[in-house]
Amino acid sequence: MVFSSSIFLFLFLPLVIGGYFLSPGIKAKNIFLLIVSVFFYTYGEIHYVVVLLISILCNTWFAKRIESNKTHARGFLVGAVVTNLVLLAYFKYANFTIDNLNILFSAAGIGEIDNRPIHLPLGISFFTFQALSYVIDVYRGTSRAQKSAFNVALYISFFPQLIAGPIVRYGDIALQLNERSTSINDIAYGVRRFIIGLAKKVLIANVVGQTADEIFAHDSGQLDIAMVWLGILCYSLQIYFDFSGYSDMAIGLGRIFGFRFPENFRNPYISTSVQEFWQRWHISLSRWFRDYLYIPLGGNRKGAARNYFNLLLVFILCGLWHGASWSFLAWGVFHGTFLVLERTRFAAVLMRLPVFFRHVYLLLVVSVGWVFFRAENLAYALDYLQVMFGFGLREYDGYVLFFLDTKLIIALCLGSITSMLPMNAIWGKYFTISEQDGNDRKLALYLISEIALLILFGLSVVYISAQSYNPFIYFRF
Repeated sequence: MVFSSSIFLFLFLPLVIGGYFLSPGIKAKNIFLLIVSVFFYTYGEIHYVVVLLISILCNTWFAKRIESNKTHARGFLVGAVVTNLVLLAYFKYANFTIDNLNILFSAAGIGEIDNRPIHLPLGISFFTFQALSYVIDVYRGTSRAQKSAFNVALYISFFPQLIAGPIVRYGDIALQLNERSTSINDIAYGVRRFIIGLAKKVLIANVVGQTADEIFAHDSGQLDIAMVWLGILCYSLQIYFDFSGYSDMAIGLGRIFGFRFPENFRNPYISTSVQEFWQRWHISLSRWFRDYLYIPLGGNRKGAARNYFNLLLVFILCGLWHGASWSFLAWGVFHGTFLVLERTRFAAVLMRLPVFFRHVYLLLVVSVGWVFFRAENLAYALDYLQVMFGFGLREYDGYVLFFLDTKLIIALCLGSITSMLPMNAIWGKYFTISEQDGNDRKLALYLISEIALLILFGLSVVYISAQSYNPFIYFRF
């Protein structure tokens, strides 16, 4: 069940909101949210809901043991980390590992391992990282172990951000699990934020995503330079509006139920360096790797060489976190390399450039990186990049014009413009206006904004009804 579906919008969500506010007291509300969250996950992943439940039970037990047994706390922490990573590794990396071992075995004349495809449970990377942050924070003493097993289960499985984040740290919502309230302003904010995310997903990401899929489905020998640049432009907009749209919807839903989730995107495409990009893109993941891997490895405190190694290692693992393939590994190495470069003398050269050229540099680096991220395999990514930079053998024949219909052109224009504007500040100002009394000018602006939101919602519903193309990119991670 995806947020941008009729069954979610007009059946599941109204019933959940109604049931939540009819539930008496915080304990009953939490149990109700836990039940509907498990149902939500089961609806899309009935055969693997047991994996989610095992994660909940194991991490609840480990956290309590860590807090109650200080003598052996480190051992329990190691047990928790190993349990979580083994669970993740089996489902996410077993097939990749066996496939590559079979290549080596075949070359050596050794019998191959029987490799039956292992299904990847929805959102396993997200809920595993949330669970790890819980037990690690309990070990560090920055959070207390939750007394209620139901609350731990709700923290790990809460449906708004269960499948694709943001990755919520336990300390961010620990108090809210036990005591929270929802005002009319919270509900209004949540509804508006949800509609904005839905529009980003349906009206932009879905439209450009279809074209990106069609172009990347072509054999590399069928591509010309115009097609590949259109393809990567469409994908760059798709992944941003798809993922940030989901985060907006998750944050909005959380606010309706009294939870305040951290921001996950802050206009990443307006960045002027790769370092700044990662301060704005998938913020919850960047902070997770920073606090639970980069800093414990020594960060930048042990000299330049160690800092470079730490950065590369973090982004290699970040690439593998996204998927088990050589193209994701290449994506991680690519971004890690530029982060290292930006900590050398290259940074001084970059800073002397005008802002416009630094911005072009960032967009070019990110666009090349997205080729590795989107391509089905590393070989296709390299072929795609060859064509992208003018080394393809196929000459331009105007075929790209068949993709450029009115709907795509509008989506490209809207996506390009809004991705380059400081939308967080714009929306923040709008929400501030909508939550306070003002003069006639502010009231008029507020009414116009509300009407615009209603129109966006109506258009989104129309598109949902008319289209079958409605994936969420990050569901596969």
